[in-house]
Parts: sequence; structure tokens; C-alpha cells
Amino acid sequence: MVKIPAHVVRRSLSSLSGVGLVLGALFFAAALTPTLVPRSYLTQGVLAGACFTIGYEIGVLWRWLWHYLELPEPSTHIRSAVNLMVAAGCFVIIILFLWRAAEWQNSIRAAMDMELVETAHPLKVSAIALITFFALLVLAQSFKLATSFLSARIRRFIPRRIANLVGLLLVVVVVWSIANNLLIRAAFSALDSSFRELDALLEPERPQPAEVGRTGSDASLVKWNELGRAGREFVASGPTAAQIGAFTGRPARDPLRVYVGLRGAETARARAELALDELKRQGGFERSVLVVITPTGTGWIDPAAMDAIEYLADGDVASVAVQYSYLNSPLSLLFQPEYGAESARALFAAIYRHWTTLPKDRRPKLYLHGLSLGAMNSQNSAELFETIGDPIAGALWSGSPFTSRIWRSITANRNAGSPAWLPTFRDGRFVRFMNQNGPTVAPDTPWGPMRVVFLQYASDPITFFDHRYAYQRPTWMNAPRGPDVSPELRWYPVVTMLQIAVDMAVATGTPLGYGHVYAPEHYVEAWVAVADVRNWSAEALTRLKSHLGNTARVSIGAGGGNPYVDRGG
Repeated sequence: MVKIPAHVVRRSLSSLSGVGLVLGALFFAAALTPTLVPRSYLTQGVLAGACFTIGYEIGVLWRWLWHYLELPEPSTHIRSAVNLMVAAGCFVIIILFLWRAAEWQNSIRAAMDMELVETAHPLKVSAIALITFFALLVLAQSFKLATSFLSARIRRFIPRRIANLVGLLLVVVVVWSIANNLLIRAAFSALDSSFRELDALLEPERPQPAEVGRTGSDASLVKWNELGRAGREFVASGPTAAQIGAFTGRPARDPLRVYVGLRGAETARARAELALDELKRQGGFERSVLVVITPTGTGWIDPAAMDAIEYLADGDVASVAVQYSYLNSPLSLLFQPEYGAESARALFAAIYRHWTTLPKDRRPKLYLHGLSLGAMNSQNSAELFETIGDPIAGALWSGSPFTSRIWRSITANRNAGSPAWLPTFRDGRFVRFMNQNGPTVAPDTPWGPMRVVFLQYASDPITFFDHRYAYQRPTWMNAPRGPDVSPELRWYPVVTMLQIAVDMAVATGTPLGYGHVYAPEHYVEAWVAVADVRNWSAEALTRLKSHLGNTARVSIGAGGGNPYVDRGG
């Protein structure tokens, strides 16, 4: 055993921030409580370690401010004794919360019909948290050393306190510039290159279509190898006329799916015009339903959404989409938000311009659709003043990100008394919200000339994140809560915001029908409302929900995985 001198122990204890230890322990403990989606021990450990570091550094800042204001401080002996007692109390708090961590995680899993866990792996969580804490502490100390170094040099020319402030600002500017211009851009470039190479891979299980009426065929204006991975998946999948007819017992048509990848043309406008020409070539404007889709960041389109409307409309559907990025939705949201909006805007403008030239009694009903980042960009694609004279039929937007302009406005102006996780808006004639339990208004409530449906789950962190949770309690936590939200969820300043930010990164790891993974049966209900479907009985709709839901779950259970995660949506 190595004997540590007593004076070294006393010096270490006195150097600790008692307030920092308390806040760090409280932040660590709060990070173990449940939020919207389940967390693995790795995710939990990193989150808890980061929260402890932030809490501790806030305490250090408080101690520095106390010293800076030259307020009276306790002696070294008293501070060491207090820190020892505080450390012991913090240890007890952490042990108690680690003991309850599995119970809290199971409260989320039970709400999502997931298998319960026996343990939250407290030792692994603690080890990962400790590693995270020391790594972040080293970064913080490096920042402080750099600030002190610069301040000491500047202090020769200006007063000490001004020099300290100038030194701090200079370090912040330098670190931000390096991180933004070097590290972030280098990482972005590497990720973009990686996703681009993945997008170019030709899957052997998806041969080029032989039918001349399909996108990517030899007769198509869009080349098969320029569609991209998501585009090839979209045009090569989906139900056939035979499959639809066999299920419904009615005559059906083969749905038309048009897609243009990033390699299809140089600019967003050129790709939109190419999509329009291909849609006209295939006879898309002769169908009864036309859906303009804005895909997710990688170009992926949720098959559950399109399969549903294609069955409901007996295959008499044409859909068109244009890829705008290689990156998944969170990365595209960070680095290319305006580019996705530009592409969505260009496609809608091209389609709408031609659609308005057609006789109203012989043109298809025009709808918008998007999931996740696609929902946000789809909402930005059509301006009300442009379409008010000749409005589209409606829109279905699922999992709208928290930054979505229209979604935020409608949610903020919802009817008094309606929950933020499932609002009602005015009389429900223009906008309705739906979740696992259906719409917020009675099905027989009359619609206006345009139908807009927001499909969202209360457990979707991509929809319900907000940076203001650092200091403001979320309104969606008020009673009553969503059916898929843990009753154990509580708000903690700073920590809850960090928890839900982490939840966004793992939001697609949930079962179908929870988090950011939207289930086929819920798409069926949403499209029935949006597209005014009337030729389906209640029994037939139940069979369709079961058929599409079982197909999706069998695909996942057979090793297909979560398609949203696999395609990097």
C-alpha cells in the first residue's frame, strides 16, 4: 500500500469546490432520471459524466465569483472539513439514484411496451461517467490555462481585471474559430464524403427496373446509377397492382414513384425540372392522387407512409421526390438547413406551376408529405399567398422537428386547455394533430378546403426538444401527459435540456409507434383524414393496419433492422 502524506490529502480536499461537488452530484443524479426514450449504459454514462462536469464547473464559477467580489472565505481547515462532509453526502445521493436507475428506465420501456431490464449497470455507468468527467475537466483546465496565459501577457499594458476579460474573450474566439473552421468543417467534409460513397453503392438485390414506365429504366429520363441508394430503394419497392387488388378485392393500378438523386443534375432547380419531366413522362398528372415528398436528410422516404396511401387509393397514386443531401437529418439540420428548403421549394414550385395549368376536374389532388427534416422543409416549400387562389388538397407531416416554423406557430397558438403534445387548433377545419390514439377531434368534424395533419408522438424528442428547457419547464410535461411518456419524468434546470438533446441522437432506437419511428397503422389513419378516403369500411381499414404493421415488424424481426436507422434518416 502506498501511503499518501496527510498534507497532500488536506491540500486536495481544500482545493475542491464544495458547491461544485454538490451541484455536480445533483446534476449527475438528475441525469439518471427518465426522459423520453430509453438509454443504454454507454449513453447514460456519458450523459451523467457531462452533467457532473457542468454542475461542478458552475460551482467553481460560483467560488471564483465569491473570491472576485472579495467576500469573506472560510479557513482552509473549515473548508477541508466541509468538503469532506459534502463529498460523503454527494456519494450517498449518487448511490441512491444509481440504485433507482433501472426502475426509471423501465418506466419508459413499460410505456413503449418494451422488455424490462433487470439492471441499469451502475458500475459501468459510473466508470464511463468518471472517464467523461476527467476528459471534460482536462479540456476545461486547458481553457483556463490558456486564458491565464493570455491575460498575464495583456496585463502589462492594461489594468488586471480588464486584461482578464480580454484574455477570456480572445480564448473564446480562438477556440470557436478553430472548432468551427477546422474541426467541424473537417468532420463535416469526412462525413459528407462517407455518406456520398455509401449513397453510390449499387445494391445487388435491387436490379434496374425493366418496365419503361418506371424511374431508372432504360426509357427513363433519370439514370439508375444516379438515383442514389435511397432513390433506388424507393422506386424499386412498394406494392404492385396485383398485391393491392388481391388485398382490396377491387381493380388497382401500379403506383408511380418518381425520384431524382443528387447526381441527376447540378442545381436544385434543374433536379426539380427533371423530376417534373419524368413525372409527365410516366403520366403522373393523370392519376387521382399526386404526393410531393420531401425526403429526410439522406434522401430516404419512409415506406410506411407511401405504402399506406397507395393501398388506400387503389394504387392510383403518383409520388415525386428529389434528394438534397447525403447526410442524415440531424447533420443536415446543422450544416445544410437552407439547402433542403431550397430543394423542397424548387420541387413544389415546378410541380405546382404545371398542376395549376391543368383543368380542375381532370387533375389529381395534390398533397405534400415529409418526415422529420423532410417535414420541416416541406412546410417551407409552399407559401400561403401563392396557393390561396388555387389551394392544394392538403399535407401530412410526421415527426416535425422542433425548429419547424409552421408547426411551432400552430402549437404555440393552440386552443386553451389542449396539451402541447397533441394540440387542437381552432375548430379543426384546417389543421389536426394525431398520435397513436388517433385525431384530437371527432372523425365526423367537417373539414375546410385544405386538410393538414401533423402526426407526432409525445415521446419524440426531435419534435419536442427546445434549448429553453435549460431554464424553463416544458409545457408538454403538464398533466395529462402523452400515453408513451414516463410518469416518472421530472424537469431539472440544465439537465433536462441535455437529456433530451441526447434523446434526439437515439430517437430512432425505439419500437415502431414510439419515439421518432412512425408506424404504418398510424399513417393509415392520417392518410384517411388527409385524403378524404371513404370507400374503405372500418373492418377493411383494421385489416390494412394489421397487414402493413405486421409486414413492417416481420421485416425488422427478420434482421431487416429499423429502416429509419439503417438509411440514416
